[in-house]
Amino acid sequence: MKILLVEDSATLRHAMSHFVRTAGHEPVIAKSGEEALQIIEQTAVDLIIMDVEMPGLDGFETTRLIREWLGDHWIPIIFVTGMSEDESLEEGIDAGGDDYLVKPVSQMIISAKIRAMERITDMRNQLATLNRELKVLSQRDGLTHLYNRRTFEELAEKQWKIATRNKAPLAVLLLDIDHFKQYNDYYGHQQGDRCIQTISSVLAKCVTRPDDLIGRYGGEEFIILLPNTPEHGAHYIAEQIRKSVERLQIKHRASPSNTYVTVSIGGAALNYTTGTTWAHQVGLADKALYTAKASGRNTSTIQSADPHGLILVVDDDDASLSLISDILKGHCSIITAKSSEECMELAQELQPDLILMDAYLPGVNGYETCKSLTSNIDTEEIPIILTCQADSLSEVEEFAAKAGAKTALLKPLDKHKLIDKIGRFISPNSLSLP
Repeated sequence: MKILLVEDSATLRHAMSHFVRTAGHEPVIAKSGEEALQIIEQTAVDLIIMDVEMPGLDGFETTRLIREWLGDHWIPIIFVTGMSEDESLEEGIDAGGDDYLVKPVSQMIISAKIRAMERITDMRNQLATLNRELKVLSQRDGLTHLYNRRTFEELAEKQWKIATRNKAPLAVLLLDIDHFKQYNDYYGHQQGDRCIQTISSVLAKCVTRPDDLIGRYGGEEFIILLPNTPEHGAHYIAEQIRKSVERLQIKHRASPSNTYVTVSIGGAALNYTTGTTWAHQVGLADKALYTAKASGRNTSTIQSADPHGLILVVDDDDASLSLISDILKGHCSIITAKSSEECMELAQELQPDLILMDAYLPGVNGYETCKSLTSNIDTEEIPIILTCQADSLSEVEEFAAKAGAKTALLKPLDKHKLIDKIGRFISPNSLSLP
C-alpha cells in the first residue's frame, strides 16, 4: 500500500516512516495539511495517517477538504493525536476520520491498524464491484443481455433531449421475429430462446456506434435507437439487419411465409425532435412495423416522423419559447434561436417553412433581422410572422409590413390566434386545437 503520512514533527515522521516500511508498505511524506492536499491532487494513495495538531490547517480541517476533493472515492484516514478526550474523538469522526492512534505510537499497533484498514478497503472494493454488477444486471435482459425495456426507455429519453438540444436527426427501429409463436410451438421454448439470442447477436453486430441503443422490448420484439441518423440511414441499418438474419438460414418449418426465420422491421426517422415526443415517434415506428408485416413480412418500412412543416422560432425569452413549443407540439417541427445571428444561420442552412420572430431581440433587433432575411436570396421566400408587445394589433402589423414580414401577432400570445396565423402558411389542415 502507498500510505500518506501527514506529520509536522520531523522526529515522528522518521519513526512513522520506519514503521510503515517495516510493515511492507511505501510511505509518502507531507509536512503539513497544505502539502497533503497537494499530494492528494497529484498522487493516488491507499491510506492516510494524519496528525491532528499541526500549525496552519489542522488534521480535522485537512481531512474535511480531502473528503470534499475525493467525492465518492473512499480512502481510509487514521488520526494520530496526543488527546484522548471523547470530544476530540467525536470531532475527528465527524470530520471524516475512520480510526484513531493515540501517541506514543508503537510498531505493533500501527501495523495492526494498517492490516485492519486493508481488510476494510478490500471489503468496500468487493462491495463496490458487486454493486456495479448488480446495476448491470438490473439494466439488462436476462436472456439476451441487451438493455431491458425500462432501462432502454430511460436512456432513450436522454438521447432524445440531446437530439433536441443539438437539433440533430434521430431514428427508432422496431423489429419483430416473424411467426415466432409458431416457431416456439414447433421447436420448443428452449430452441425459441436460442433463436432470440441469435437474433440479438445479429443486432449487436449491425448496430455498433457508441451512442446507439439496442433493447429487448418484449418477447420476440426488439427496439433500436439511432442518434444522428436520418431516414436513409435508418433504412440502410434496417436492411443490414434483415439481410443478416435471412443469411443465417435458421430453419422455420412452421412459418406460413418462409422456410427460414425472418424479421420484419418498422422505423420512424425525425430530422428535428422539437415539436414532437419520444412516445409519438415510437408509435409511428410501431405503425410502420404493422405495415411491414402486412406487406408479407421479411421486409423493412421506414417513414419520416417529422410533423407537417418546420418553424424557426426566434425569441430570447425562454418562457415564450416554451409556450410556443407546447402549443405546436405534434403539429410541426420546431427549431429555436435566441439571436439575430443564430436566426440568419439556421434560416439559410435549414430553410424552414415559416419564421416566428420576436421584434425585440438583443443586439440586432427583429425588425432589422426581418429586413435582412427578406433581402437575402436564400431566405427571401420564407414567410415571417413578427411578435411584439404593443397597444394595438394594427400598430404591430404596420411595423411588420415595413420590415417585410407577412403578418404579426400581439404578445402575450393567444394559442388560437397563433394556430390560425401559422395555418395560413403551412399545412393548414394539420393545425388545429382540441
